Amino acid sequence: MYSKRRNRPALSVRNLQVELQIAKEVFPVVNGLSFDLYPGKTTAIVGESGCGKSMSALAIMGILPTPPALPPKGNIFYFNNDLLQLSEGDMQKIRGARIGMIFQDPMSALNPVYTIGYQLIEVAELHLGLFGYAATQKAIQCLEEVGISSPEQRLYDYPHQLSGGMKQRVMIAMALMCEPDVLIADEPTTALDVTIQAQILSLIKNLQKKRNMAVLLITHDMGVVAEMADDVVVMYATQVIEKGPVRQIFDDMAHPYTKGLFDSRPSQHEPKSALHTIEGSVPPITGLPKGCHFHPRCPHAMPVCREQTSPVFTPKLQDHEVKCWLYRQNGKHCSPSKD
Repeated sequence: MYSKRRNRPALSVRNLQVELQIAKEVFPVVNGLSFDLYPGKTTAIVGESGCGKSMSALAIMGILPTPPALPPKGNIFYFNNDLLQLSEGDMQKIRGARIGMIFQDPMSALNPVYTIGYQLIEVAELHLGLFGYAATQKAIQCLEEVGISSPEQRLYDYPHQLSGGMKQRVMIAMALMCEPDVLIADEPTTALDVTIQAQILSLIKNLQKKRNMAVLLITHDMGVVAEMADDVVVMYATQVIEKGPVRQIFDDMAHPYTKGLFDSRPSQHEPKSALHTIEGSVPPITGLPKGCHFHPRCPHAMPVCREQTSPVFTPKLQDHEVKCWLYRQNGKHCSPSKD
């Protein structure tokens, strides 16, 4: 039922809606997210903090904080199975086994009162039906695979005894123990130094190639996107504002926000004083502006941007989509969303 299938998306998200209820009011945090994720490929969801990236991942995993989150709407297909229609019992068979997740902060994801070995062995017992010696050997094997030296000794370490990079490697080992079809990596290099970041990203890429995993990468770093992704979904203030193949996005960025994210990257050829920024900040979900949510920060905002949400435009190629009123001009093709 859950075996891998070639040439079909491992994960298809269609019009995902996530809302939070605060007091008696309901506010959207993810509004209309759609994408396909294929085996062996990486899709990156990009955007600033507060745009809805991590809430999308939690919805896919079925671990939204309720309350205040309401049951998500739309469809999340893992091959032929709509995860939003499964019972909690059936979802538990997929979560952590067929769909793994690396959380943003390994220290908060790892239980500080249990050893690394205990937590890895628990996964082997729960999802693989391995116990005793077999479970221990599986834990050692996974630690070796993610590059942790002396894994037999590390089994007895507590999370606080490990460096940030080592804790992240343990999280990757835990997420990959059941050889999942899909790996969700939520800001996997946050708070790590540059050298360790490169090692973690290389590790994920190598394990992906070895196991033909589909990887959903959540990040705000366009440099990480350039290195890791095949496809890009750019989110801003709950909405997808641009998506397409990574080369198309980087060669022909269409939305002003995407261009702003790209330009705000540090460059080794420019002094720090030349660092570009996007003016303002992401609006809170309780105060989203009318029309295009980005218009208060956009240098190209027009009157229509302040009043109406843009339809989907295809600037050049059919698989490159952007929601921006700039593309209604000059004979640009406008198409309704297919999702």
